[in-house]
Amino acid sequence: MSWVPDSELEKKIYYLAIQNSLQYEGQGQLSSVMGKVMGTYPEARPYAKDLTLIIKKFVEEANDLANKQGLEHLKNILEENAPNLLERKIKEKRIGLPDLKNAIQGDVVLRFAPNPNGPLSFGHSRGIIINSEYAKRYEGKWILRFDDTDTVRKPPLPSAYKSIQEEVEWLTGKPADKIVIASDRIETYYKYASELISKGGAYICTLSAEDFREFRQTKSNSPDRNRSPEENLKLWEKMLNGDFKPGEAVVRIKTDMTLPNPALRDWPALRIQDTENNPHPRENIKSKYKVWPLLDFQSGVEDHLQGVTHIIRGKDLMDSTRKQTLLYEYFGWKYPETVYWGRVKIHEFGGFSTSGMRNDIEQGKYSDWDDPRLPTLASMQRRGFSSEALRNFWIELALTQKDISASMATIYSHNVKVIDETSPRLFFVKNPLRFELREGEEKIPSEFKTQIHPEDESLGYRIWKLPIKNNTIYIESDDLELAKKNNNKIRLKDFADIQIKDDIASIISLNPTEKLPIIHWLNSENSHDATLEITNDNKIELIKGKLENFSNIKINDTVQLERIGYAKIENKNELVFIHN
Repeated sequence: MSWVPDSELEKKIYYLAIQNSLQYEGQGQLSSVMGKVMGTYPEARPYAKDLTLIIKKFVEEANDLANKQGLEHLKNILEENAPNLLERKIKEKRIGLPDLKNAIQGDVVLRFAPNPNGPLSFGHSRGIIINSEYAKRYEGKWILRFDDTDTVRKPPLPSAYKSIQEEVEWLTGKPADKIVIASDRIETYYKYASELISKGGAYICTLSAEDFREFRQTKSNSPDRNRSPEENLKLWEKMLNGDFKPGEAVVRIKTDMTLPNPALRDWPALRIQDTENNPHPRENIKSKYKVWPLLDFQSGVEDHLQGVTHIIRGKDLMDSTRKQTLLYEYFGWKYPETVYWGRVKIHEFGGFSTSGMRNDIEQGKYSDWDDPRLPTLASMQRRGFSSEALRNFWIELALTQKDISASMATIYSHNVKVIDETSPRLFFVKNPLRFELREGEEKIPSEFKTQIHPEDESLGYRIWKLPIKNNTIYIESDDLELAKKNNNKIRLKDFADIQIKDDIASIISLNPTEKLPIIHWLNSENSHDATLEITNDNKIELIKGKLENFSNIKINDTVQLERIGYAKIENKNELVFIHN
């Protein structure tokens, strides 16, 4: 007979699921909660099979709440319903970044190495912030390195070299300590390739990729491995001279072909690229070189030459570490300490790649890299996000190999903490309706005055001169419906209770007399036409309305539009919505 838990027990299980999701940052696990239930309620053990579906449902609900409404929401649920779980069971969360292993104060060197095939995405900001923060902590340095050696699959974008450096300064407040461009150092990579071939640690493979795959799969040596270093050096010269076409010869690092991981078996280090038909976009490079290093070789050599002590990379690049460790063994170099992190997925961003975004922009799907629908730093800058908020977001996530899912709501909360105190309040009336303001039971005052920021008098006051006659005000069309539900009465924020009849708004009282809904409003003498650009569900909506005149607010400043949300001033007549 199946056992169905009573409602009281279901509540207890639900709160355990909430606790588990909070403890593991929105990544609660069925197995973990199941174990807790079985340990806490022994009477449930015989019915584990029946409970699985119920627990699975609660775990999914808890994780969904965490991702959509934030961890603070889960904490509030426990505070109200099961404070004992919050007090005793939630493990203490580490504040800030963990210490780096074997880090020596003053000697730490890190690097961030993007491919400049486009400006930086939101995901890139993680590498910049984490590396720069560690460099600051250990009084070391961090290097911005452009890995621009692939002209075929990820051709560099000339403008990206400059834009990436500007984005780095925006995020960190200063330039990287050093800038390295890989395409400027091809001769250096040639030098180490020649040395490795001479040592017998690399050879020229003239097999097709398909033919070599058979040897890799059968864990057997290809006949090309048997060549002497002298023979390989001659073939290397032929590669450099252009005697081979792309795909006809490649330099491979000699490893053990019986290694368990196929990716490590005689992995490719340098190849021939068709730079005649696909020249490098940098003017000083163009078709200068025919042989180009692959990323694992180029990056491995460069990390050693720049004295990199610590590498922070995605766990999907563990094979790169293994390849480069084998390379370092040939040269007798010490491999840097390596830290891995898992993927971070932002729900609203979906699947974007730099190459894909670049193609969409070129096809006209998006206006440019700062299109508000794109997850780029250019877009976030344009929309008015604070670099400090992004920094706080990534540091809070810290370093973990767990894959993490988050929503923009988490980033919004960080942004609000940074911008709210300095964001002036402005009135923006969407889809405005026009009314003539008349004296009713009270006269129209000569001016309207209220603080620009309700909690900071130092930001000043909005002062509007109000004409006694021909005084036109604007309210939103939706607010007219709100007034109709209250006997055509409503309160204009910080000003007066009014009653609306036809196109006339009469003042009832300057002081609140009833519990009327409070709305923002504008006076025709102190407002102008403007447009608010809002992005929602990957669509851009342009909302026309009236915007309060401003004098002390500058272009690109962030403001809070009353009852709407935060926005950035693009120019006098245009605003870009940030978030609520």
